[in-house]
Amino acid sequence: MRSPNHDDRPEGAAIDHLVLHYTGMRSGADAIARLCDPAARVSSHYVIETDGTLIALVDEERRAWHAGVSYWRGVRGLNDRSIGIEIVNPGHEFGYVPFPGVQIEAVIRLCRGLLERHPIPARNIVAHSDIAPDRKQDPGELFPWAHLAAHGIGFWPDEIGPHGDTATELAAIGYDMDLKHDLVVAAFQRRFRPARVDGQVDAETAGVVAAVARMVSYIKLPV
Repeated sequence: MRSPNHDDRPEGAAIDHLVLHYTGMRSGADAIARLCDPAARVSSHYVIETDGTLIALVDEERRAWHAGVSYWRGVRGLNDRSIGIEIVNPGHEFGYVPFPGVQIEAVIRLCRGLLERHPIPARNIVAHSDIAPDRKQDPGELFPWAHLAAHGIGFWPDEIGPHGDTATELAAIGYDMDLKHDLVVAAFQRRFRPARVDGQVDAETAGVVAAVARMVSYIKLPV
């Protein structure tokens, strides 16, 4: 299937970010219809159904319209330099449910292929909620980021340790600290501490933030 909702990337823009979303609609068919509707002016490069079926909507070299107003590690407007994957799930609005194993395995296969084709570092494999904490929750706290990291997609901290200033560390990871602090903390928790998503910095959240900041800053992460 093909979406008409795409355009040229800026000249010279590298494809060096990967953004994972959930569809947040009642069905995959509804989501695909919207992503292919010219009036909606939204799209993604790929959609992955609950049974693992992969649907390509926009060529990777084209700019799909999936990220919207966004920020990560000093870059705004992530559509310019990212690949967007929509993972079928009703989301928080329509009855959020765990992602089936066969669907997650399809996500891993697709991501591995993308990482072979594009110079996307682990620190730039992000959730929609990471790059737009004030607007988005997807793919949410049920998405198995640790499982993806175990298969070479992104990274996951194995342990926590001493922490410094949490706001400074969140900025070092990549978050937009011009936004409300609790929204940024909640986005981080959805990604790296899904058992507690309340926007509050307790000792464990602070320790995990510090661990992730150290990984991003000091460890040479695989491309």
